[in-house]
Amino acid sequence: MHKIFTSALCLLTLGVSAQQYNGTVYDRERNPLQDVTIYNQRTGTHTHTNEVGVFRLKDAQTGDSLKVSRMAFKTQMIVLKDVNQRIILAPSDLQLNEVAITTSLKHLNIISDIDLKTNPVKSSQELLRKVPGLFIGQHAGGGKAEQIFLRGFDIDHGTDINISVDGMPVNMVSHAHGQGYADLHFLIPETIENIDFDKGPYHADKGNLATAGYVAFKTRERLDNSSITVEGGKFNTYRTMGMFNLVNDNKQSAYVAADYQMTDGYFISPQNFNRINLIGKYTAYLDNNDKVSVAVSHFNSKWDASGQIPQRAVDAGIITRFGAIDNTEGGHTGRTNVNLQYLKHLDANTFIKNTAFYSRYNFELYSNFTFFLEDPVNGDQIRQKENRSIFGFESELNKTLYAGENTIELKAAVGLRNDDVNDIELSHTVNRKTTLEQLKLGDVNETNLYAYVSADYKLGKWLINPAVRVDHFKFDYVDKLAATYATQSQGKSIVSPKLNFLFNPNDKIQYFLKLGKGFHSNDTRVVVEQKGLSTLPAAYGADLGMIWKPVSKLVVNTAVWYLYLQQEFVYVGDAGIVEPSGKTSRKGIDVGARYQLGKWIFINGDFTYTHGRATEEAKGEDRIPLAPVVTAAGGVSLHHPSGINAGINTRYLGHRPANEDNSIVAKGYCITDANVSYQYKQITIGVITENIFNTAWNETQFATESRLKDEAAPVTEIHFTPGTPFNIRATLSYKF
Repeated sequence: MHKIFTSALCLLTLGVSAQQYNGTVYDRERNPLQDVTIYNQRTGTHTHTNEVGVFRLKDAQTGDSLKVSRMAFKTQMIVLKDVNQRIILAPSDLQLNEVAITTSLKHLNIISDIDLKTNPVKSSQELLRKVPGLFIGQHAGGGKAEQIFLRGFDIDHGTDINISVDGMPVNMVSHAHGQGYADLHFLIPETIENIDFDKGPYHADKGNLATAGYVAFKTRERLDNSSITVEGGKFNTYRTMGMFNLVNDNKQSAYVAADYQMTDGYFISPQNFNRINLIGKYTAYLDNNDKVSVAVSHFNSKWDASGQIPQRAVDAGIITRFGAIDNTEGGHTGRTNVNLQYLKHLDANTFIKNTAFYSRYNFELYSNFTFFLEDPVNGDQIRQKENRSIFGFESELNKTLYAGENTIELKAAVGLRNDDVNDIELSHTVNRKTTLEQLKLGDVNETNLYAYVSADYKLGKWLINPAVRVDHFKFDYVDKLAATYATQSQGKSIVSPKLNFLFNPNDKIQYFLKLGKGFHSNDTRVVVEQKGLSTLPAAYGADLGMIWKPVSKLVVNTAVWYLYLQQEFVYVGDAGIVEPSGKTSRKGIDVGARYQLGKWIFINGDFTYTHGRATEEAKGEDRIPLAPVVTAAGGVSLHHPSGINAGINTRYLGHRPANEDNSIVAKGYCITDANVSYQYKQITIGVITENIFNTAWNETQFATESRLKDEAAPVTEIHFTPGTPFNIRATLSYKF
């Protein structure tokens, strides 16, 4: 046994110390390129670059001919000359025949890369729609975070999806309006460089709320050029946006961007919506490929809302589809972020990623969901309000080890997040001016300390990824309405193992099996009220699927999956109560395809089917309210060398149960949007349309008990926010 151990140790040591050929691949702006395929024509083996653009060749020798390729870049033939080789790729038009399917745990990013190239994001609302199968709905005048649907979840505003930007969390835990509240409106869409996503609890670096999946946005480090954009359209809608290069050379880059939007909206009562976004980012490129990046952003938004309305009021002619029962709803919110990222290379096989962030956040929302149910005289308007500071950091060690001809990509990290929330409030108000009663008022302090270890073991054509994550939470709450001062505290830890298998017979197909445990935390007020019961409900998931290129210009992805959730148990901020939903299970299938027709036309399509049930309820009363069953989305885009770009996209969300026995149904919809633009030198003009067939559709729907002013008894039925009617706006951009 001792001899076997000694031999294995010598083999590993030999692998680590043996001479190797390293390289780094950049674009023309010196941004490192990830997932570049490096094919050694002499040996027939291939590898790919990691997130800092680095690749390593174990079986190469000087003079080898390397084929270097990546989607949307010109393929190059390189002769291997140096032990540390630097390669710069020039951009080119996207060609799907150049796409290679590499052995990477983040294999689904190939889909978002294709979609961003063929259908660029045109508004902040479209950011999350880039995730196949993810649907959103707005029901508060454009100022509140969207409602999210994914994998049979009504995620509300973020309960079961982990969202981040440049490593900084977007979700707000223990939020005044609901757990996991994720408002992405502080992002300027044109600053997004790529979108990393996956579905299920399979990644150790994604912790709290990553049950249905995660979405990680990365902003640009450099701008290709400066630009100014103006937009105008129906409903008194206007937007102006500017992006300005300050510095852009081999040593550093810096830019600022500003975006201002305003609209009255399509409701009878004007929304008076306005939002301003500012961002500045500076990056210094140091020796040894080290890098420091600092980003500062600020956003502020105000709006008046025409909220959810009861179907019976429309049927009776009391209001139109675009009317309101209480037109004094609305609110304002703002967020200021400071984000620091430092990438430090220790040696050719080791680097450390460090992220530190601070956010200052405020939120005030006025809503009325039940009208005159609780207060027949003044109405049921509520105010939800909070002021929050978020601080956190993460330090991740990345190291490459060699065991003979095989490699191990090791990641180990520690991190901390603290949310300090002051005066988190739920109050009964009238006309947004008078406070009738404070229902909930207190201070929340929630801390999450975590660590994880993950290893990508590349064994021939296999990638095996065992990983484990440990999280510890400390929940503190001070109830300011209590007779005496007291801090209520609870603590809880959870261990989340993961195990993923990927098999690449060649660069045309990949099979995968993913297994993992994740969790979502509950609101601090729930935790202390329930004495720590069901504090960190676990989620157990499995995905089996593949990504395949059956022909050179067609990429197909598919998966069958299962997810079991230990407890859907959240604080309902609208009512100030706890609603346990019990154990649930979901299973389904995801199918997607990306196809290039000729040189300039791209076709995409995605389909999902989900069967979800509450496992502890009687049959017939076990539906999961608002959980999507069938979704589909697809589109065609044209990118012609003459400067003409056009696209048409359709999304379909099928009927779904609005309550547990399916006696109330949330109706589905099918909406089609289209756009066309023409670029001549530095000038681009375009037209963007929404709902081109002017379909009457409901963007969000709920089964709600309410009472109108003159009703003798309450009624439970569908309450909805109407989706946009036909909308059109023109755009004009100038690059310099």
